[in-house]
Amino acid sequence: MVGLSAGERQFIYGGIAQDLRSDGRQRLQFRPISVQTGVIPQANGSARATLGATDVIASIKAELGKPAPLRPDKGKVSIFIDCSPTAAPVFEVGAGIDLSSLIVVEGKVCWDLYIDGLVISSDGNLLDALAAAIKAALSNTGIPKVSVSVGASGEDQPEVDVSDEEFMQFDTSGVPVVVTLTKVGRHYIVDATLEEESQMSSAVSVSVNRHGRVCGLIKRGGTGLDPSVVLDMVSVAKHASETLIAVLDSEIASAEAIDDDDAI
Repeated sequence: MVGLSAGERQFIYGGIAQDLRSDGRQRLQFRPISVQTGVIPQANGSARATLGATDVIASIKAELGKPAPLRPDKGKVSIFIDCSPTAAPVFEVGAGIDLSSLIVVEGKVCWDLYIDGLVISSDGNLLDALAAAIKAALSNTGIPKVSVSVGASGEDQPEVDVSDEEFMQFDTSGVPVVVTLTKVGRHYIVDATLEEESQMSSAVSVSVNRHGRVCGLIKRGGTGLDPSVVLDMVSVAKHASETLIAVLDSEIASAEAIDDDDAI
């Protein structure tokens, strides 16, 4: 918890009420976003995302495994988040991946994706930053092409040959971003800093894809919200997601162009 004096708290409340936050932003304005991809060479894909002073890394490792018995046509994704001692400890994130694209042989062989997130430093809005890093890491991920040997009986586990030279890329166009609206006083803001979060009554995190479809919603904070307020927050989050997706797409494209130049 951030310790603030009464004057500092009043400064935050007053600035948000006047649509001029303490760092000069308006209520619905994000901090500068930057993305680097391929930051962990040993991973199948990785990315580092900074949102203001919030700094996170996501890495993706792919391993062949067996589908779950109840979901034979789906691959598996596991997400693990670790915080450095300087970061805040509590958050949750989803990847929004088409699990059927991870199947090699239905019911027998699939790709298991292990997504690891590391919070290096936190100055608020961890959920949104982690979702951005995961989206960028997925765009950087190459899955080896797999050849399946013919002739195995229906009960046998098929033999597979994993290529060292050919890789498949994920289509990440449908992977959503997360926009968190934090309610401070009578108003709500996007991309709250740690100090602003310390004064929140509640927050709603909305997962939105580029088509404006809401993929998920999480509410935090002890104060209840009227359903009409939640609907308005979702509408604002959908609008704000358009800006976030456009900036993130540009950052990912620039980062991948740098990676391609380095590979030449």
